[in-house]
Amino acid sequence: MTSEQSQNSTPKKGLTRREFVAMGLGGAALAACGLYLWPRLSRPKWREQTFIGKVPDYRADITGVILSGFKELGISPGEIRGKRILLKPNLVETDLGAIHINTHPAVIHGAGQAFLKLGAAQVIVGEGPGHCRDTLMLLEESGLAAVLWEDRIPFVDLNYDPGYTIRNPGRYSSLTQLTFPETLRQVDWVVSLAKLKTHHWAGVTLSMKNLFGVMPGSYYGWPKNVLHHAGIEGSILDIVYALKPQLAIVDGIVGMEGDGPIMGAPKQAGVLVMGRNLPAVDATCARVMGIDPRRVKYLAAAERFLGPIRETEIVQVGEGVAGVRSPFQLVDFIPAHKALLPLI
Repeated sequence: MTSEQSQNSTPKKGLTRREFVAMGLGGAALAACGLYLWPRLSRPKWREQTFIGKVPDYRADITGVILSGFKELGISPGEIRGKRILLKPNLVETDLGAIHINTHPAVIHGAGQAFLKLGAAQVIVGEGPGHCRDTLMLLEESGLAAVLWEDRIPFVDLNYDPGYTIRNPGRYSSLTQLTFPETLRQVDWVVSLAKLKTHHWAGVTLSMKNLFGVMPGSYYGWPKNVLHHAGIEGSILDIVYALKPQLAIVDGIVGMEGDGPIMGAPKQAGVLVMGRNLPAVDATCARVMGIDPRRVKYLAAAERFLGPIRETEIVQVGEGVAGVRSPFQLVDFIPAHKALLPLI
C-alpha cells in the first residue's frame, strides 16, 4: 500500500470548519424540504363530486334541479327511502323583501320535496339563528313559516333543543367538548342548506360555516359568541369533523356580496351547488364567486383531513365553473376579505 493510499484510507479524526458548515447546511436543506413536502406527501388523495345547476330565479323548478343533482351525485331512492332528513338552512335576520340574507324558502321547499319524492320517511327543518332570538318572528318574516305549513314540514328551534355533549375529536379550536342538539341524534341525514355569501370574519360563509347554526344558542350564546372566542376557523373545522353531515346544497340563486353575512348587497349568481363533501362544495362555490379557495383559511386547512379543494380532485358535474363564474365584490378594508385578494 502506498503512503498516498494509506492516507486516503485512514479515517479522519475530525471535520474541518468548512466541512461541518457544509454538512449543517445540507441537513437544514433536507429538513426544510421535508417540512415542505410532508403535508403534500401525507395528505389524502381525494376524489369527490360537486354538482352545479343553473337556476335563473326562485320561480324555477328547484325540485327538478335538485333531483337532477341527486342523480348526477349517485343519490338513489334506495339510499334515501325510509330515512329521516334534517334540512339546516341559513336563517340570520329578516329584512322584508331582502332575499339575499337567508336561504330562500323556495330552495327549502325544493329540497324537502326532492327528498320526499325519493322516499324519505320524514323531512324536518332545524336551525338555531345566531342573531335573532325570536325564531317565530324570523320564520314569519322570512316567508318560511308559510312554506312549512303548506308542506306540513315540522321545524325545530335548535337553539333550545336539549343538548348532548361529546369530546371534541378535532381540537382545531380551543373547545374540549362540543354540545349538539338532541335532534341530530334522531335523524339519518344532516343537510347543510346554505346561502352563497361573503362574510365579515370568515371571508366566505357557505355549507361548512352554515353549521354554526346547529350549535344551541342556549349553550353557545348569541351570536354563538363562545365559538367566536374559541376561534371561528377552528370551530368550523371541529363542527364539520364531529358532525360529518351527509350533503350540502348551497343557494346561490341570489347570494350576498360585500360586507356579509348581513350588511352586504344582493348578488345574482343563478346557481345551486350540491355535493356530499362539504369542503369540495365550498371550494366550488368559492370559484363561482371568483375567489381562490386556497386563500380561505378554514378551506385550506380542511383539505388535510375533511375533503378536497383542488380542482384536479373535484369531479365537476352539471354545469362547469367557468360557465357560471360571477365574481363577488370584496371589501378591501375588511381583513378577512383582504386575505382573499387577488381574485382569480
